[in-house]
Amino acid sequence: MVQNLKESKNTKSKINTGSSEYQIERFTNRIKLLTEHLKINKKDHNTRRGLMKLVGKRKKLLTYLKRKSLENYESVIKSLGLRR
Repeated sequence: MVQNLKESKNTKSKINTGSSEYQIERFTNRIKLLTEHLKINKKDHNTRRGLMKLVGKRKKLLTYLKRKSLENYESVIKSLGLRR
């Protein structure tokens, strides 16, 4: 993850960090990390709450993206492996 942050800083002008697609990708990566953490730490309810908030934010962004551009929505879903 540290390597990804370094790449983002170096290519800051090339990546639009405010775009819905980028934010959905970041949320998805964070959700995967938190899910793995919760498999080990089952009683960590604060992390579970944070995970649920992230899932909700991602869902709202996906709904917005679907309404705005169906083509981008489908490409994001396919590239991240969501909605199997």
